[in-house]
Amino acid sequence: MKILRIVLLVLVVLVVAAWLWLRGPDIPYADLEAKYSGPGSGFVDLPGDIHLHYVADGDSSKPVVLLLHGFGDSFTTWEGWTPLLAKDHRVLRIDLPGHGLTRAPEGYHASAPGDVEVVEAFAAAQKLDKFALAGNSMGGGIAWLYAIAHPERLSALVLVDAAGWPLPPSKDLPIAFKLWFLTHIDNTPLIREGLRKDVYDPAKITDAFVARWAEFQRAPGHRAILMSGDFSALGTASDEKLAAIHVPTLVLHGEADGLIPLESGKKFAAAIPGAKLITYPDAGHLPQVEVPARSAADVIAFIDAAGTTH
Repeated sequence: MKILRIVLLVLVVLVVAAWLWLRGPDIPYADLEAKYSGPGSGFVDLPGDIHLHYVADGDSSKPVVLLLHGFGDSFTTWEGWTPLLAKDHRVLRIDLPGHGLTRAPEGYHASAPGDVEVVEAFAAAQKLDKFALAGNSMGGGIAWLYAIAHPERLSALVLVDAAGWPLPPSKDLPIAFKLWFLTHIDNTPLIREGLRKDVYDPAKITDAFVARWAEFQRAPGHRAILMSGDFSALGTASDEKLAAIHVPTLVLHGEADGLIPLESGKKFAAAIPGAKLITYPDAGHLPQVEVPARSAADVIAFIDAAGTTH
């Protein structure tokens, strides 16, 4: 019994030590805004007490391109695309609730349909008429759902390693443990491990890149929103649903994507009428980060052609 008590005591000490090492308190929004907002940053109040952050670049008289980031990411994921797109387009990058610098009320429950309506509310607030919509990963899932719900808004649709088709179940920690533990710790080690598995060249995922992800996730309330959101609608793509999309569609996919397999991109291209597929052998889940110049050039050529024919 004495040995057992000693073992238990050692385990308790190790758990407490790990907790003290990993714990990550919230970072105030004021601190994050001071560090990450820039000259193009703006905020708009939307229904549901959402204080949404966006960044605008380029001439306001030019055709609009709206960019949607993936789960846990932020407006910064599009930094490689923005200077190129902004030469001849108005580029709008937003932070969805639970991400970046966007504030949502305590107890907010994110969902894929909810994010679709956040995008629509933002488009209405900005008085957007026709615009091209591009999204990566979760943002890609929100984009194709938006195209079905609000087709009249879009001049073009771009899906970048988009979520949509059901993925194989993963072995993971019990959800109750995840919800408590992951909302209280500094997720930096988990973010680093996950991102480096999902890209072609892990060196692209620098310490600064990971730190930015982790700091945004420590904005007040963000970790709770990320872990409690219902994004099940992102796994409901079907040939029948996608056949309803008639906006010109470009599907981009990294062939080395470790999260969403290339087969998903091929299925999108096959199911959406007239969709064009471009794949990148030297990119994984984040082509906008891994091959920014090449992927941006493909997007520009596509949306410009769509704008003259749609």
